[in-house]
Amino acid sequence: MYAIVDIQGQQFKVEQGQKLFVHLIKDAEEGKTVEFDKVLLVDADGAVTVGAPTVEGAKVVCEVVNPLVKGDKVIVFKMKRRKDSRKRNGHREQFTQVEVKSVIA
Repeated sequence: MYAIVDIQGQQFKVEQGQKLFVHLIKDAEEGKTVEFDKVLLVDADGAVTVGAPTVEGAKVVCEVVNPLVKGDKVIVFKMKRRKDSRKRNGHREQFTQVEVKSVIA
């Protein structure tokens, strides 16, 4: 059984026991459960249910494994040739690691 769920604007295909990195959830604490109810599609052993836009009564229950995980550093470098113009900027995304406990459909 799997589901496609919308978590903070991103769509994930989730199954029970899977670990995910989602965008930072501000008030998440380690060990707490988080429920996501924007389920777009549910496949229960071949019986596919597609929502319009979401499936009624379906939700995904997750447990927070690590509330703050920092992603890889990304360097943004802009340069205009022969103009003595350079700009260097860096960015590091923050994630929350969650484990899917159950898919309820």
